[in-house]
Amino acid sequence: MLVKQVEVKLKTGLQARPAALFVQEANRFSSEILLEKDGKKVNAKSIMGLMSLAVSSGTEINILADGEDEEDAISSLSDFIKKER
Repeated sequence: MLVKQVEVKLKTGLQARPAALFVQEANRFSSEILLEKDGKKVNAKSIMGLMSLAVSSGTEINILADGEDEEDAISSLSDFIKKER
């Protein structure tokens, strides 16, 4: 299992459209992927779980991945979160 801490740079955080795109990206990978904020972990492939975290811009979150493509998943998803859009 890999864990990476990243700061959310998206202007709107992971709300609505960016959250949907993030979930879409996470579903490209076979690994189990979780997001953690303030000790709460949710499935990164679930829009409802992601929205329940209420991740805003500037927030530090952990991305956890476990599986065959965990390295690619962590890399791709952390790049997504770090982009300023």
